[in-house]
Amino acid sequence: MVRTQIYLTREERDSLAALARATGKKQSELIREAVDQFVEKSGAQRRRALIKKGAGIWKDRNDLPDFRALREEWDRR
Repeated sequence: MVRTQIYLTREERDSLAALARATGKKQSELIREAVDQFVEKSGAQRRRALIKKGAGIWKDRNDLPDFRALREEWDRR
């Protein structure tokens, strides 16, 4: 692990200390859990944004084959 120093407001520090006492976990453990959740959520949001940005990027291309017709050829009848 890497040691990192952060600044908290007095209210954040007091709330974190109370949560640590209530859960029996160390404050550092609670902070790591919160960071992990934030990173996971942010990653999912970035992926959704990239997918949304990429939607329709081929819509105006006319050099691609007719995928619907190709698919119909592959479908069993």
